Amino acid sequence: MRVVVASRNSVKIQAAANGFQRLFGVDQIDVQGVSVPSGVSDQPFSDAETQQGARQRAERARAVQPDADYWVGIEGGIADEGPAGAMWAFAWIVVCSRERCGLGRTGALALPPRVAALVRSGKELGEADDIVFGRINSKQENGAVGLLTGNVIDRSQYYEHAVILALIPFKNPDLYPLDDFVPPDEKSSGS
Repeated sequence: MRVVVASRNSVKIQAAANGFQRLFGVDQIDVQGVSVPSGVSDQPFSDAETQQGARQRAERARAVQPDADYWVGIEGGIADEGPAGAMWAFAWIVVCSRERCGLGRTGALALPPRVAALVRSGKELGEADDIVFGRINSKQENGAVGLLTGNVIDRSQYYEHAVILALIPFKNPDLYPLDDFVPPDEKSSGS
């Protein structure tokens, strides 16, 4: 099984590998990362923009590495529309094969007011976390979720569950009609 993750971030690659291994019980899995743009803002600022970024990453990974079995797009985003004025962080995961796509979303976590203020001022979440927590490049390691939970949940674990959720249509193909889960480029071409 060959999986291409639309990122060179080792956290995202490990999350995808773990998700595939846990759900399908495969030992022989080749997971590689490729660097492709999301086509959305560096810091997606809504649920819809974040999902679009994950989908576009998966599509672009497929264009770069068309000989894989699966392509995975992982996009972190924020929404500044939560209860009590909170800013929420989350991620969307899109997994596509040649026949279908699946989507999964992480849980959402409320960001501390200091982090949220920095994001509102134009910083990306990872940069804001580094400033508040005195870290360097935390998004390549445990991320906001790891920093805030004391690594009870690290960034890889956080994404892994959503990868598994995105794989549900592949695990249960009889329950998910292809008409609803066809990769976007296949729908537009009429195949």
